[in-house]
Amino acid sequence: MSHVRSIAVRAPAKVNLQLGVGGRRDDGYHELASIFLAVSLCDRITLTAADELRVTVGGPGAVGVPADGSNIAARAVELLAKKCGLHPGVRVHIDKHIPVQGGMAGGSADAAGALVGCDALWKLGLGRPELMALAAELGSDVPFSLQGGAAFGSGRGERLTVLPVGATTHWVFATAGFGLSTPAVFAEQERRRRSAGRPWTARGIPSPRMSRKLVDALAAGDTGALADALHNDLEPVATSMRPDLTATLRTGTDAGALAGILCGSGATVGFLVSDGHRARTVAEELLSSGTCASAHIACGPVPGPEPEEIITTGEN
Repeated sequence: MSHVRSIAVRAPAKVNLQLGVGGRRDDGYHELASIFLAVSLCDRITLTAADELRVTVGGPGAVGVPADGSNIAARAVELLAKKCGLHPGVRVHIDKHIPVQGGMAGGSADAAGALVGCDALWKLGLGRPELMALAAELGSDVPFSLQGGAAFGSGRGERLTVLPVGATTHWVFATAGFGLSTPAVFAEQERRRRSAGRPWTARGIPSPRMSRKLVDALAAGDTGALADALHNDLEPVATSMRPDLTATLRTGTDAGALAGILCGSGATVGFLVSDGHRARTVAEELLSSGTCASAHIACGPVPGPEPEEIITTGEN
């Protein structure tokens, strides 16, 4: 009999409760003030020892996700293997549920899940600081995807400060049926700033600051105050590029959501609701309106990825 050891990891999506966007830095990134919340809409990453690195993708969100070495989860495996002097012989299977190009850091979640999963699969025992350093090399959202919970992100979003949360929040996430390219949305924001004769570099724009009103509402568990404080600098830009997102935002709030906000650079729209019952009502109204492709009910905060060992037994 042979025993095959696998590690499965649930990798949560995120929503930006605040996204303040400053000017473009010399390295091409923008200064950000971002308040992240990890939510229960998750991908499931399964990592199995193999002769070589291989990626497979399934699930309802699999369309458009690369199944080769360009996948950020594969790059995470290679980066960790290189750091530890190992051969990256792993089969990575991604069961995809987080929207692609939806602003919910689905790729970053997969990368974080791959780091945590391979650390367990290879029995490396690395600490979170070491994994965090690798996460920052992979992308701006990967450190928070690794950490989970709630946090304020500064710099390009990778410098994190943990935030307290006083109550569980309930959400409905409406997918658009199309994606928005993050570089394209940032480029459009910069074009608008330039055409208006406004500063557009980090030297000309003060770094955005954390919203104290939002942090206080989050810590107090005051959902109403939290709804009033949600803000995303990229929302006017994304809705100008895709005006149909405005109809989605209007439909969700008309259905009883406390507030709607574009997730990151879009195109998913998140709706903060009072409870699980209201979430079901809002999701049903969104789906029946035809203003979204799908609607997902979730809550947050949730922890970052945690490994679960799976051992299967087969014949030699």
